[in-house]
Formats: sequence, structure tokens, C-alpha cells
Amino acid sequence: MKIDLNSPSVSLQSVDRGAKQVSTGTAATAQGATEDRTTLHSDSQSIQSLTTQALSSPEVRQGKVDTLRQSVSSGTYALDATKTADAIVGSNGK
Repeated sequence: MKIDLNSPSVSLQSVDRGAKQVSTGTAATAQGATEDRTTLHSDSQSIQSLTTQALSSPEVRQGKVDTLRQSVSSGTYALDATKTADAIVGSNGK
């Protein structure tokens, strides 16, 4: 996305490029001082659950992959647009 700095909507907005004062948790003495905070939280139970789920996923079914690869290479692989559309629409609810 390209931002046009000469756009009328950009010129209507004021931009404060001055330094900002950040509080360190004590009462701010300067008027207009701001405080930025970031909190990072590691939910190890969720991570462990996702890891277990990923590891229990079935391996690549190499036989199916080889059959499809051969069909595509030989030009005999045919798509049924209706079945593909039905599968896409049916997967939206999951």
C-alpha cells in the first residue's frame, strides 16, 4: 500500500513529531506525559496442547501424493468444479 503524503486527508491531520515523555510507573510531573505498556504472556498449557495436536496429525499420505503427482504430470487429472465449490462452502462452517 502506497501512502500519498500530498493527499488532502493526510494534510488535514496534525502530526506530532516531538519527543514524548514516558512515565516509569511514578506520578507524571509533566502535563501530557504518556505511558506505553506491553504485557507478554506465555500460556504454556495452550502451547503444549497445540504441540500435541500437531504431533498427532497424520503423516503425509505419500501414496496419494504420488498418484496425484502422476495424474497431473500426465495430464489426466480432472477437476470437478461443482465438487470443489461444495467442499469450499461446506468447510466454512468448521
